[in-house]
Amino acid sequence: MNEQEFRKEVAAWMATHLVGRFACLKHRGGPGDEEAYPALRKEWEQEMASGGWVGLGWPKEHGGRDLPLALQLAFHEEYVRAGGPGRMGHIGETLTAPTLIALGTPEQQRRFLPGIREGREYWAQGYSEPGAGSDLAAISTRCWQDEDGRWRLQGQKVWTSLAHESDWIFVIARSTPGSVGREGLSFLLVPLDQPGIEIHPIRQLTGEAEFNSVFFDGAVTEADCIVGQPGEGWKVAMALLGFERGVSTLGQQMHFSHELQLLLEVARANGAAQDPAIRQRIADAWIGLQGLRYNGLRMLEDDTGSTKVRPEALIYKYAWSNWHRDLGQLAMDVIGVAGDVRSDEDAVRRLQQVFFFSRSDTIYAGTNEIQLNIISERGLGMPRG
Repeated sequence: MNEQEFRKEVAAWMATHLVGRFACLKHRGGPGDEEAYPALRKEWEQEMASGGWVGLGWPKEHGGRDLPLALQLAFHEEYVRAGGPGRMGHIGETLTAPTLIALGTPEQQRRFLPGIREGREYWAQGYSEPGAGSDLAAISTRCWQDEDGRWRLQGQKVWTSLAHESDWIFVIARSTPGSVGREGLSFLLVPLDQPGIEIHPIRQLTGEAEFNSVFFDGAVTEADCIVGQPGEGWKVAMALLGFERGVSTLGQQMHFSHELQLLLEVARANGAAQDPAIRQRIADAWIGLQGLRYNGLRMLEDDTGSTKVRPEALIYKYAWSNWHRDLGQLAMDVIGVAGDVRSDEDAVRRLQQVFFFSRSDTIYAGTNEIQLNIISERGLGMPRG
């Protein structure tokens, strides 16, 4: 199937399924809006699974469709173009599953992949801690094995997206007493619904609380719920972060395009579009978005036809997070003084959410400074700072 035929297939499926009781989900549930309709969005995940739209890039032997990167990107673009809601299963599908496919045991793959693919089990990411945000190697959460081999955990994770809606969490914890830095870490798969785990919401400027603090006080997971060997947690964690830079993040550009269009509509309605300075900034935002897309496209394939993501992916997070933060500021300048008060008008309220949430874009998943280090060290081969 060529790309145009595939895009038509995706668009047709969305047009016939994102209707009825799912219609209220259009363009909802994205960053800053993840508290919208969580139960219904889980049902939507199962609807997508029944249509074969989960695990597009997974190997066929693991229940995926093994589609090339170009078609995966086409899906994400058409999904957002049709108003597809924020994905409740994103962490499981694009982070947990590829990591287990690459580094998990056959038993772990059989246990966990079907629940992700079918939209039955949801995952959270247990990386950041109060004293270890961008400096992941500084984590202090501990884990150890009981006499029966089961793992226990003690510590805290923070900024844990949708932990309160998740069934499992993957956790990087320190398994070797006295170890420091990247040594002595292990990567565990932990059920969230158990004694010894408390999940506390973190209320944000947007009014939402999709982030959480997760406290482990003797929480337990089975002996075989470790990915890799004890002490190999850093290797597994870095492999997972490589998948985080994958193709699904490129589809967010269509979401950005929708936000820019919403901003333009508000500017026309309230007269801000008559201001030459505002018009120029809107044009600059559009040009910047095209640049993000072209860089995304050159990430997809090299001259040999490889399906591996190219090194250009290293600049992607730095580029889009700064662009999006600037869009949030532009949105507030377009709204004007009306933006100083929480609005009941849908378009204005959504742009206010863009402003508040985008302030965090250059911090989470690695600050600007960390991203520049990644570019210099991994992309340009410069010595570590």
